[in-house]
Amino acid sequence: MTDLTAGEKAPDFSLPRNGGGTASLSDFAGKPVVLYFYPKDDTSGCTTEAIDFSGLSAEFEKLGATVIGVSPDSVKSHDKFAAKHSLSVVLAADEEHTALEAYGVWKEKSMYGKTYMGVERSTFLIDGSGKVAEVWRKVKVPGHAEAVLKAAQAL
Repeated sequence: MTDLTAGEKAPDFSLPRNGGGTASLSDFAGKPVVLYFYPKDDTSGCTTEAIDFSGLSAEFEKLGATVIGVSPDSVKSHDKFAAKHSLSVVLAADEEHTALEAYGVWKEKSMYGKTYMGVERSTFLIDGSGKVAEVWRKVKVPGHAEAVLKAAQAL
């Protein structure tokens, strides 16, 4: 899959989520969605990112926006992660990598000379019409949630 860019229609997905049930993009039709992809529950950068987005959840709610974090971890892992850090964002489990691949964030990565497949930390701001409004790739966590909130406020 090619990399998704602003202006393109966001691929729909339906994934199991923390707390039970599913999270589907189509559930939020007419409302903005912040879709952020992260590598792994309970690792330092991913925890900081989830806490930052949770801390701003009231601001996103004022805009009618829903924040959904997606990783290849299981729902059970998401439930533990959310409980441990009092997270208020939706966490969707993409163990089959369907959304990860549809959004072009399942990439070859390398660490210590070894290559492996993993999630490139990325965020997609999707407007109420289901189009990608803005894309952040290779996200650096500090200040990221605030930058996404500013972009959402400008929709």
